[in-house]
Amino acid sequence: MNNKQENATPRSSDSQPLPPQVVAVTKPCQKKTVWLAISIVIAAIILAAGGITCTLLMRGGRNSLNTFVDGNLAADSKEASVSDIIDKVSPSVVSIVTNTKSQSLFGGSRQVQAAGTGIIISKDGFVLTNKHVVEGAQSVTIVASDGSTYDAVSLVGADPLNDLAYLKIKDVNNLTPAALGDSSTARVGQNVIAIGNALGQYQNTVSKGIISGKGRAVSASDSSGNSRESLTDMLQTDTAINSGNSGGPLINYSGQVIGINTAVASNAEGIGFSIPINAAKGTIQQVLAGKGVQRAYLGVNYTDITPEIAKHYSLPSKYGAYVTGGRSEDVGVTANSPAAKAGIQDKDIITKVDGTELGARGNLSSVLGQYQPGDTIDLTVMRSGKTMNIKATLAAYQE
Repeated sequence: MNNKQENATPRSSDSQPLPPQVVAVTKPCQKKTVWLAISIVIAAIILAAGGITCTLLMRGGRNSLNTFVDGNLAADSKEASVSDIIDKVSPSVVSIVTNTKSQSLFGGSRQVQAAGTGIIISKDGFVLTNKHVVEGAQSVTIVASDGSTYDAVSLVGADPLNDLAYLKIKDVNNLTPAALGDSSTARVGQNVIAIGNALGQYQNTVSKGIISGKGRAVSASDSSGNSRESLTDMLQTDTAINSGNSGGPLINYSGQVIGINTAVASNAEGIGFSIPINAAKGTIQQVLAGKGVQRAYLGVNYTDITPEIAKHYSLPSKYGAYVTGGRSEDVGVTANSPAAKAGIQDKDIITKVDGTELGARGNLSSVLGQYQPGDTIDLTVMRSGKTMNIKATLAAYQE
């Protein structure tokens, strides 16, 4: 992908080429056309190849609703029954039906109907879903959990680097927005529930499971194998994510959305992926403020540090973001970017953002996904064995 698409895109180093282990996955949007294929890049294999080099383009700003009970930390003995959770969340989950014109093999065109899922994020009709659910759609219809149908639906904007899109239902003011949780505190082994328009039946279905892993990197490609997008820091779950579930919520047992269901492994059972909700909070705030979809921009390429990476490069830290281009044509810091203006240098190690430690709480991409253009952040940086704090003001990314 283009280096300017700062989505923490994983790339293998050219210095020690080692073929990564690849598992094919699909985006579970119910469609009567060829689905996009996705390959998951297992981090440990890529790291042995020389590292994950990331180009960073962040979205949005901090969630303004900072005071809430963290449902990920609720004791199991106090968890509500699944049925109670579903009753609470279902009004905020909608089915999305799209109509797209497709070219036939004989030169004609035909209408193709597809189905996905969306999450209501405001009383006045803003809906969050996956970009691939509505991509190329000529018309969009939304079906609420009570059967109400809305045809007056417009596309507000999309964040293709995070596979997110925002829709607006016109002339409504009484919808039930979903409660957003904190994906950074999600725990491996934690119980979760997926709700969505499975199999395109236009009614919510439910599956439950656990979080199987965090920080997974997924590289997307079309049917011809050409790379289209990369997603990082994904939540892995064994919760069944069925056809039509794309764009639906992954929720904790307090009824809070902690992920947006996006992909399932096509050649394995019990492997699904969700975009952490924190990565969308910045753009959510932008959309709700009427500013469209604006991604906050720092301007660095980086490698997620693990113990293996730290050992390979003899780094003084076992976590954080190692600022480096990784390829001869890449640079660690983009010229004239907020990072460059703040004084970030190649080979710096960013370990914290506003005191939030990178690693277990998310990688740099996900943590900065909570911010908006114009926000000033305090970066804890290691350079030449010394630790310093550097302030940087994020800008709006320009395509």
